[in-house]
Amino acid sequence: MKRGDFVTVAVQGDYGKPRPAIVIQSDSLSETDSVLVCLMTSTIRDAPIYRLVVEPSSENGLRHVSQVMADKIMAVRREKCGPVIGRLDDVRLLALNRMLSLIVGFAD
Repeated sequence: MKRGDFVTVAVQGDYGKPRPAIVIQSDSLSETDSVLVCLMTSTIRDAPIYRLVVEPSSENGLRHVSQVMADKIMAVRREKCGPVIGRLDDVRLLALNRMLSLIVGFAD
């Protein structure tokens, strides 16, 4: 599991149904027992500052047009993550990096 990979997670609480998520944690932290992810949704919102639209493809393994919810960052135990289903392309990963820098305040 590497940064930019899509996995399936089921977190507790309001977002608890099984859903795709994208790994955003640095690959240099691969020994930790948890991993940071952004949850995905197929409910599309007009929110280009913090929602990244991803079309399904054979490379990313998604089944529906979805959005990365950059505002929904979660730590998930690695054993609670499903296998890698695909990977985000480099262009969209760069766009996600920019969104995350805004969300966590690095862009302030």
